[in-house]
Amino acid sequence: MVKYTVKVFTGEMLLAGTLNSVYVKLVGTKGESKRVYIPKTASQGSVIELDVPCPSSLGHLEFVVLDTEPYALLAYINDVWFCSKVVVTTPEINTANFPCYRWISGHERLVFREATGKLIFNETCPEAIEERKKELQSRHEVYRWSIYAEGLPQIMKVASTSELPAEVRFSFTKDLEFKFTAAKALVQLNLAGLSTNKEQWKSLGELSHVFNSRKTDVYDYVEKNWKKDEFFGYQLLNGLNPMMIHRCSKLPENFPVTEDMVKASLFGKSLESEFQKGNIFLVDYKHLHGVTANVINRKRHFLAAPLCLLYMTPEDKLMPIAIQLKQEPGEDNPIFLPTDSEYDWLLAKIFVRNSDFAEHELNFHLLRTHLLAEVFAVSTLRNLPMVHPIYKLLISHFRYTLQINTLARQALISEKGVITENAGVGGPGMVEFLQKAMASLTYSSLCLPEDITGRGLESIPNFFYRDDGLRLWDIVHRFVKKMIAHYYTCDSDVQKDSELQNWIKEIFFHGFLAKTSTGIPQSFSSVTELIKFLTMVIFTVTVQHAAVNNGQFDFGGWMPNFPIALQQPPPTTKGQCTESTMLKTFPDINTTVHGMAAVYLLSSQSTDFVALGNGYQDHFSEKTPLELIHETQDVLKKFNFEIQGRNVSLPLPYTYLNPNNVENSVAL
Repeated sequence: MVKYTVKVFTGEMLLAGTLNSVYVKLVGTKGESKRVYIPKTASQGSVIELDVPCPSSLGHLEFVVLDTEPYALLAYINDVWFCSKVVVTTPEINTANFPCYRWISGHERLVFREATGKLIFNETCPEAIEERKKELQSRHEVYRWSIYAEGLPQIMKVASTSELPAEVRFSFTKDLEFKFTAAKALVQLNLAGLSTNKEQWKSLGELSHVFNSRKTDVYDYVEKNWKKDEFFGYQLLNGLNPMMIHRCSKLPENFPVTEDMVKASLFGKSLESEFQKGNIFLVDYKHLHGVTANVINRKRHFLAAPLCLLYMTPEDKLMPIAIQLKQEPGEDNPIFLPTDSEYDWLLAKIFVRNSDFAEHELNFHLLRTHLLAEVFAVSTLRNLPMVHPIYKLLISHFRYTLQINTLARQALISEKGVITENAGVGGPGMVEFLQKAMASLTYSSLCLPEDITGRGLESIPNFFYRDDGLRLWDIVHRFVKKMIAHYYTCDSDVQKDSELQNWIKEIFFHGFLAKTSTGIPQSFSSVTELIKFLTMVIFTVTVQHAAVNNGQFDFGGWMPNFPIALQQPPPTTKGQCTESTMLKTFPDINTTVHGMAAVYLLSSQSTDFVALGNGYQDHFSEKTPLELIHETQDVLKKFNFEIQGRNVSLPLPYTYLNPNNVENSVAL
């Protein structure tokens, strides 16, 4: 007799355990074991170890078979069990991992494969090919596409989080913490009593006094420096939205800045000469032109569509030098300058920051990370079986994504959602804006090296998002390249992988709406193409999401720096603005606190946070992939220390792309 040691892992989510009787059987190339009862599967998060005796070796283990019988007293109740994985130690002291991550109900039989990655054209066993087909057929029934809004990426068809399969839902810990935080955010911030107060702010001092708890060091820095031009420019590089700024070689025709206007800001130098030196930059919020502004507290609010010109000084400070608040030039659309009165210039910058709120939250955060992550996740679950190496590479990067997106559609952008009801770009304008943003989305803009080059930002100094982001892109790219080389030996391997081709086809059609203008591939013809696309996917759902998500409370908690809405129109003349004008322009108290609670919630890291580079181990079993995983984790640790060392000398440390702070998926 020989002995196999079997460890059975029950999931950590609520009600993952079962009272049903559960049995396991091992299947190898030389035979199969008897069906053995697994005791004590009632507890969530439990690990049960048992011995499975066999007369002789089963050879190479290929399948684990799990089946259940209903508990007699619960025969008429659908008592289900969530199995995370089964780990088997053979008599030869080899370990075989069998990822499961599925619910199993009474009278159900589940067959699943050992964790070695297999491409479909390498399968030699007809039963294995049939199992792949069955798995994907069942997935197609569960993970279905649905139209969220015309012109936007499609989403998973699900009405509420309770309808999501357990394999993609929060763990019990995450579920409990997130519900607690959502319910208590206003209380934790001592804002609950203000959530129905529709009065206007009387002073910045009142605002500061109210928001006196839970402040971070960065929040304090923002509150002290938000009025400064230098900090305004800094945020366009290293704040919440480093995605708008680009080098400018000539003025747009609709932005008639003259030499006389900016002469003082350029220290007497000519604008044309600074264009030629590459020292002039532009942010253009043209997507907001014509977008319907929201009605909040029964009052019409207003949106600007600014253009802002900036200058990189000899001291390497990026300074705003001209702001026009609407796209069409005219007498009622003055160009505001740093030499104008204090509140003329400050209010112009406030309108730019409000426009940046719209671009950040809806375009670069919601659309380009959350919605694209959902597209990548749904296509993966529909088209790649668990044994596929690309499934194994990607699945940990979609942890919690479908649930967080479903919650966002319920709580943030639903008819009664926080953004819908409280943002100036909420209400009917939200979809209008998203459709414009989607129309400008391109593959190259999602690939950081190409995006940085396309915006002419290769050499701009003190651009930490670029520096850290490019390093992480390179680390991810090297990892993906080596992993893919282990499974795909040549371009023809990619071309004949029908499952992979179906995967990218659905991403192109359902995510990018079959628009060839995006540059997204409809199919893969080479290993190089595949490596680039996978690098983009992983980077988008990890690094890019961290860059635009993690600092929301830091930079957005102090409302004047990142106003969710503005309730006065952009000024049409100069010399009229005062502190009172500014306060009347800010959102009402209740609008402010709801916005603050939202950015606080979205910046709160959960205790089951998984950092970039972790989560792969349970899905791979071969020596080479495991070595590559450990090698990449070591590289990330080293880079983590490098960033910490650099940040010591910075007045405002840039921490958002420290690998320890980058979550491995869009989970918040």
